[in-house]
Amino acid sequence: MFDTLYECFWSDSLWLPVGLTWADLEDKEGRVYAKASNLYVTLPYALAFLLIRYLFERWIATPLAVSAGIKQRVYLKAEENSILEFYYTTQCRNPAQVDIDGLSKKSCLSTRQVERWFRRRRRQDRPGVLKKFTEASWRFVFYLSAFIGGMVALHDKEWLYDTREVWTGFPKQTMLESQYWYYILEMSFYGCLLFSVAFDVKRKDFKEQIIHHLATLVLLSFSWCANYIRVGTLVMLIHDASDVFLESAKLFNYAKWEKTCKTLFVLFAIVFMVTRLIIFPFWLIHCTWVYPVLYYPAFFGYYFFNTMLVVLLCLHIFWAYLILRMIRKFMFGTLTKDERSDNEEEDGDESSSTQDEVEQRHKPAGSLVADKKYDKNGGSRSLSPPENICWSKTVC
Repeated sequence: MFDTLYECFWSDSLWLPVGLTWADLEDKEGRVYAKASNLYVTLPYALAFLLIRYLFERWIATPLAVSAGIKQRVYLKAEENSILEFYYTTQCRNPAQVDIDGLSKKSCLSTRQVERWFRRRRRQDRPGVLKKFTEASWRFVFYLSAFIGGMVALHDKEWLYDTREVWTGFPKQTMLESQYWYYILEMSFYGCLLFSVAFDVKRKDFKEQIIHHLATLVLLSFSWCANYIRVGTLVMLIHDASDVFLESAKLFNYAKWEKTCKTLFVLFAIVFMVTRLIIFPFWLIHCTWVYPVLYYPAFFGYYFFNTMLVVLLCLHIFWAYLILRMIRKFMFGTLTKDERSDNEEEDGDESSSTQDEVEQRHKPAGSLVADKKYDKNGGSRSLSPPENICWSKTVC
């Protein structure tokens, strides 16, 4: 049964043009082709990326954050309560009033104490700026390295300047060593992102990110096996460009370098629109949709590949909409947070929940008035454009 399913899945007519078989993609005549078995190496590499990331964030990103004046904000911990903790971890982090009343009876606490306990407990799990800074640092280093590596690998390739060359001699196009490492490292990085999704900062577009990462890995795997490597490297390259600006803007935002952050965010928005809404659909999807049928009849793999690219384009449009909303608010001076960031809780009666707030109570009266005036007159109105935006690049 398994062998039958395996043969059906890897059917020549399913993934390859008419007249071609997998035997045509075996190493011969001095040509080296990508093999499906090569993809297994991405699993240990993804785990290695996790280890490298841990060491990088602990020994490089964290000291860098501290030198930039970023500190981990310390919240008062919620009192130990097995009943409330069990409900928090297994049922809901933000219970309804009916549930609060029930928990109040079970725990022998007042409803106000139960509400306060859940507020403090949620604050304990809220990611701080330090964590966001270290995550953004890791992604910035990878995207910058990937973009530079991609430029080095492709700067002298004819298909970088003329997309028709992507299909010249297809599918008998030998795989270069630079293409091999470009693909393997990119796939390993996205595997690392999937592994780390459980403990990374969670965004409102969490589901879209998962769809994006899975679609990326599927497209990479398919383009690898079907020898669509040339167009795959092109798509990876154009997406690296905007990600570099995004992650760098986030770093300066966390460090409170507002002017630099604004400049980088504007550059990011421009590069994002150009690469993902112009070059991606009108050059690269056009390349994969129009040119292949000039060489061979359309087949299932052709439609599958282009459909997945359109899925990623839809995600681009979704994120572009959020960017435009942020730009509109930025131009009219009403932007206070990222469109993708989760809503922060406003705990009016919980002013003593953090150490900073405890210290605030001991400030002279004049300083308290000054602080309140600052907040009222625009302290929280400053631009925080890319604080929680994390568009991972889409690749095929």
